[in-house]
Amino acid sequence: MVAKSQQNSKPKDRKQISGNKSSSHGSASKKQKFVNDKPSKSHGLGTVGKPFKSKVEKSEAKKEPITKREHRLQAKELAEARKKKRKRHYDLEHELAHLWEKMRVRNITKEDRSKWVSKALENMKGKIPEIAGSHVSSRVLQTCVKHCTDAEREAVFEELKPHFLTLACNTYAVHLVKKMLDNASKKQLAGFISSLHGHVASLLRHMVGSLVVEHAYHLANAAQKQTLLLELYSVELQLFKDLVSMKESRLVDVISKLDIKKASVSRHMTSVIQPILEKGIVDHSIIHRVLMEYFTIADKTSAADVIQHLSSSLLVRMIHTKDGSRIGVLCIKHGSAKERKKIVKGMKGHVKKIAHEQYAVMVLVSIISVVDDTKLIRKIIINELEKDLKELILDKNGRRVVLQLLRPNCSRYFSPDDLASLNLSIPSLCNKSESGVDRAEEKADSDMGETEGEEVDGGEVSAEGSEAVEGGKKDPLIRRHELLVDSGLAEKLVDVCVNNAGEILRSNFGREVMYEVATGGADGVLQSKLGEKLSGLYEAIASLAAEPKSEDAAAGDEHVLENFHSSRTIRKLILDCPAFALTLWTTALEGKSKLWAQGHSCKIVQAFLESTDSKVREISRVELQSLIDEGLLKIPDTKQSADKS
Repeated sequence: MVAKSQQNSKPKDRKQISGNKSSSHGSASKKQKFVNDKPSKSHGLGTVGKPFKSKVEKSEAKKEPITKREHRLQAKELAEARKKKRKRHYDLEHELAHLWEKMRVRNITKEDRSKWVSKALENMKGKIPEIAGSHVSSRVLQTCVKHCTDAEREAVFEELKPHFLTLACNTYAVHLVKKMLDNASKKQLAGFISSLHGHVASLLRHMVGSLVVEHAYHLANAAQKQTLLLELYSVELQLFKDLVSMKESRLVDVISKLDIKKASVSRHMTSVIQPILEKGIVDHSIIHRVLMEYFTIADKTSAADVIQHLSSSLLVRMIHTKDGSRIGVLCIKHGSAKERKKIVKGMKGHVKKIAHEQYAVMVLVSIISVVDDTKLIRKIIINELEKDLKELILDKNGRRVVLQLLRPNCSRYFSPDDLASLNLSIPSLCNKSESGVDRAEEKADSDMGETEGEEVDGGEVSAEGSEAVEGGKKDPLIRRHELLVDSGLAEKLVDVCVNNAGEILRSNFGREVMYEVATGGADGVLQSKLGEKLSGLYEAIASLAAEPKSEDAAAGDEHVLENFHSSRTIRKLILDCPAFALTLWTTALEGKSKLWAQGHSCKIVQAFLESTDSKVREISRVELQSLIDEGLLKIPDTKQSADKS
């Protein structure tokens, strides 16, 4: 116990001793010794033996540039020193940048520009492949290739030829390669396409490299395009591409000629297409062509997988090309209700742009003809179209959406190629009675599209385009009524036609919409609920016709009875719409028919005699008979034959 108490007491004694040392009650001698150990300032040495620096010396040592400008210059010099150390050809690039500023000026003579271009190419000779990937040098080379002579361009091409594949995948050099292709001769373009042999599929999987393949495909002729496509079909076709002629332009024809197993080609194309779609590289027309050919041989599962993958916003990026638009139509036609919903939702915010494009608008036409979810279409598509309805009516492509609702699949408004694209189908996904693979292959030629420069054989389409697009279960007339009348689109359409009757009638494209609206559309879809509105439209057109005749009117402001487009539209309305004919006669022509019995307006007056409606002929008979007697009008041939009989 004693020992333990002694051990416990020892630390306390130590604490007390240490406390005494730090306290102010310590001995003066120890404290004095501690103070005396400090070095004197006059000795010039610090606490660790380093030379002592005064405050003035420290401030001078830490002194920064006097102005901000000097600080920027110092930082710039430091950055340039680092660039010189990091970039091998930094001085050359710096010199090229100065030359580029001189050669790219607009107000420069051709001789001076040629001099600067030649000097730049001379400085780059032998180093072009090394500096082509630089941000600055690539721009200089593009300008040089554009303005240099053919001999200089040939020299640059030969120097870059072994490095094309590497440069095609470089972010900056890819623009140089595209510029080289734009200015290449036929021989150089053929040489470049041959250098892509065996690498087309790998380049298409590259975000940057795919741009070069697409550019070469766009510039190539038909034979060269087929060469690029054959590499994507199978390995065998890469080896035996010379055995394929331009007559076998479609994949099914190539397979039948060379007797290649379709399953092998399908597997290879799946391995090529799948990574491309996964990366979202779907903007290029060569990929659209490959997908169209793939659908001709793909089995049911593979085709459905591609449609499922494309049923999103990816499809919006594809439909700007001819083949891409057809792929969109096929996805709409063969996709499930869920997939169609994704496609329609992916178009949100892009409907206006799609409606004004030549090929993309056909996807909208397919949607309003096939998709049964009219509520979704009204919410996303119809609502966006209503915002610029006048612009849509007057546009060459945009009017086709409205015309499809008013008179579906009409050959007057859709070309045979357009109607064929609406009736395309994938052989393996067709819901037809024939289920055999051989029979599906026989139908492939007529169901699918064609290569460039050939007529489309996209199914049997009647002259009037009466064949309906498959895919929807709802009655077409009910679908049209819900989209056109119940949505309020028809009422707004009539209001736009009333408010802009003169401009629309005189328009080459808008007049067709005016005619269909005034006649009530196919099956009288507008007559049931908008009869009064249509009467107001007849009065608006008649009031324009009642305006006095002007002799010195401008070409675009001609009287509606004398304008080339409007006069023909009014004549058709007189023949096909008796209610309009009666309104026009009583408002504008009664007592004035002799004034309008000459020029383009003569056909309008003559139409009253040619009308099949007895009321129209009777109301104008007395007044027009006097014009016949004077020789200003001729009796219609049909009436003459009836009188003779």
